[in-house]
Amino acid sequence: MSCTANFGANSEVAVSKGLRSSSNISSRQPFFRSVHSGPAKSVKVITRAMSASAENTPLPGLPVDLRGKRAFIAGVADDNGYGWAIAKSLAAAGAEILLGTWVPALNIFESSLRRGKFDESRVLPDGSLMEITKVYPLDAVFDNTDDVPEDIKSNKRYMGSSKWTVKEVAESVKEDFGSIDILVHSLANGPEVVKPLLETSRYGYLAAISASSYSFISLLQHFAPIMNPGGASISLTYIASERIIPGYGGGMSSAKAALESDTRVLAFEAGRKHRVRVNTISAGPLRSRAAKAIGFIDMMIDYSSANAPLPKELSADEVGNVAAFLASPLASAITGSVVYVDNGLNAMGVGVDSPIFENLELPKEA
Repeated sequence: MSCTANFGANSEVAVSKGLRSSSNISSRQPFFRSVHSGPAKSVKVITRAMSASAENTPLPGLPVDLRGKRAFIAGVADDNGYGWAIAKSLAAAGAEILLGTWVPALNIFESSLRRGKFDESRVLPDGSLMEITKVYPLDAVFDNTDDVPEDIKSNKRYMGSSKWTVKEVAESVKEDFGSIDILVHSLANGPEVVKPLLETSRYGYLAAISASSYSFISLLQHFAPIMNPGGASISLTYIASERIIPGYGGGMSSAKAALESDTRVLAFEAGRKHRVRVNTISAGPLRSRAAKAIGFIDMMIDYSSANAPLPKELSADEVGNVAAFLASPLASAITGSVVYVDNGLNAMGVGVDSPIFENLELPKEA
């Protein structure tokens, strides 16, 4: 059974299938046999992303149809970030989902999947459950085994995992599946993010650039050769790349600026060489585990809700849905773009919640 992004549709009941992982678990070995949710008589369905019988079935209207497509999403380690939301939206549109998870977080992530802790957040718009075909260990800071220092190789958090550098993961995906159609970069890390730029060390600055920007170049460098022509690559950026966001330090604003610049150059190079599109989504603030490390995410969400043209809190699904559109044939002429998904906050020149504007008559909902 295939699933497309027909939001609001009723679900059909079917027998569920299992999640698979590549870390210490055979790609053919399911995490579990079935998933049950709700009353005893109700069985949730886990959809297969690819279905030969349904791939050529015409759909009404102008849907986001990714049936027969395969996506690799790098940087998913839990179920509350943008990476997970993007995976869900791609799955809802019919894509097959492969994940790359940071090696130290892999065991906890796989355990949570096996124990059903993510079942509620795996529910797709039609009532079925997102299936993750395979989970790969990944540390995108290292391009190949020669780059890995001895202290990392001997680190107990990496013990038991193998083939987790960017080059090795791309080779494993090629060996397992042959090719992919969609590449998603949902990675960022700045060890000194809480420090002002003036107090950031060279190590902290370069580490932020390496993990948050160059990792995208490396992923595309190694995955583009196995991407089918017409494929799409998407990363995630933030408005701190072009506006001053006090508190977003440690070189992270510079890393996001580099990511956006690289998006334009990579769009040209990957477009000409591989016929692959490259875009980045500038997403608004989200209460994800990663964002909480900054320390003032709640303040940023409140600020956005008070000042954006659309005065509401941004949901991860809204970013995921835009990613699904950008990955689809509907966006076949869009590349090299920064697409803002932030309720329009990027368009504002002032904060209208400032006391200066207390006597200003602002537009109100009719």
